[in-house]
Amino acid sequence: MNFGAVIMCAGEGKRMKSALPKAMAEVLFTPMSDWVLSAVKKAGAQNVCIVTGYNHTVLEEYYKDKVQFAYQAERLGTGHAVMQASEYIRQYEGGYILVATGDNPFVSDKTICAALSMHENDGNAVTVITAKVPDPTGYGRIIRRKDGGVAKIVEQKECNAEELATDEVNSSWYIFSADLLLDTLVKIKNNNLAGEYYLTDAIEILLKDGKRVGAYTVKDSDEILGANDRLQLLQLNDIARKKTLDKLMENGVAFSDITGVTISPDAVIGRDTVIHKGTIIKGASVIGSGCEIGPDSVIDNSTIGDDAHINQSVVEKSTVGSGVTMGPFAHLRPNCSVGIKCHVGNFVELKNSKVGDGTKVAHLTYVGDTDCGGGVNFGCGCVTANYDGKHKFRTVIGDGAFIGCNTNLIAPVTVEDNAVTAAGSTITDNVPRNALAIARARQINKNDWVSKRKEKTND
Repeated sequence: MNFGAVIMCAGEGKRMKSALPKAMAEVLFTPMSDWVLSAVKKAGAQNVCIVTGYNHTVLEEYYKDKVQFAYQAERLGTGHAVMQASEYIRQYEGGYILVATGDNPFVSDKTICAALSMHENDGNAVTVITAKVPDPTGYGRIIRRKDGGVAKIVEQKECNAEELATDEVNSSWYIFSADLLLDTLVKIKNNNLAGEYYLTDAIEILLKDGKRVGAYTVKDSDEILGANDRLQLLQLNDIARKKTLDKLMENGVAFSDITGVTISPDAVIGRDTVIHKGTIIKGASVIGSGCEIGPDSVIDNSTIGDDAHINQSVVEKSTVGSGVTMGPFAHLRPNCSVGIKCHVGNFVELKNSKVGDGTKVAHLTYVGDTDCGGGVNFGCGCVTANYDGKHKFRTVIGDGAFIGCNTNLIAPVTVEDNAVTAAGSTITDNVPRNALAIARARQINKNDWVSKRKEKTND
């Protein structure tokens, strides 16, 4: 099916009190406009136009090379927003255009496909996506004809008593035949107190021209929910959070306590994994089976193998192997890879490093820009010093090495297989295979130094 999509994201959202465009407000760590774009693309519209306006460079940078853009310099209504995309719409003459709002994150690809099918099968000029809601306050009402088509859309302030009682409302998502949309846009006038061009006027024009206007009603009224302020945004997050957790539980994931647990809908979690309270899982993270995550852990766009235990720790854009134990209070910064059956203990930080299978980094250690082999043991308080103030260098540690407590490895440096560094050493030269490296000053004891110092102080 030949169809494109125009997503209206020009609004400021003054009630959000944000420097960002309203469509960039996040639901489960993802901008609302991303939810919309994802659904539109899954429905088959790979070439999409986003209409920007307020702080437009934010959207243009975020979606660079992913979509086309149309800029609405003055926010003069929804009809005016779509007018700015006229050149894009002309690409689809003979086909269909979905007009969507960037702040309705829950409209699904299945709904879009069903509405497109209805639009084509019924020969509609435009098909409105609607919902029946318990409380229609604030929405435009859908008034049906006897044959099921749409007779008109009435804004709440213009409804009579009978129309106010109607529970079917406008979602502000529409499917137009592209040719008719282009013809109708030039006919919309701004003869109203606000001086704006309303897209709903296009519906009225098409009806007066004898065209058929249809309506596809969503099964779940939550689909059309949007957010105009922070309270409504929180409500959207609560709805999305509950649906995500319910789906995970249906698939065999266990939760000891859902207090403070928030998980991205794009995350994949294996069966028999237990999630404890306060855990946050972001983005397209993948967590294996039989894991224990939390309490109070953050997994951000990372992959965790089977049977891993991560306690009160943060993993960012990294890979953790099966059987790993981590925490409490460990931090994997981006671009780390931890092998199978490793131990990353309390107050350990890894950054841009690879750690081989079976390695133990027990406590109070920083490993940065390091390629570490398997079966290595780090004592307490070790540091790989990777930065000289201007350049960063890598450290290489071979299989089976033993890094003694309070060792400083000054990169670039290599500790070869099975080598040992003595506690308290600062290693600046390569350590050969099977060697013991001792790099510390000889101890000197100055007898009676404290007593003599006190005598000088008292003089």
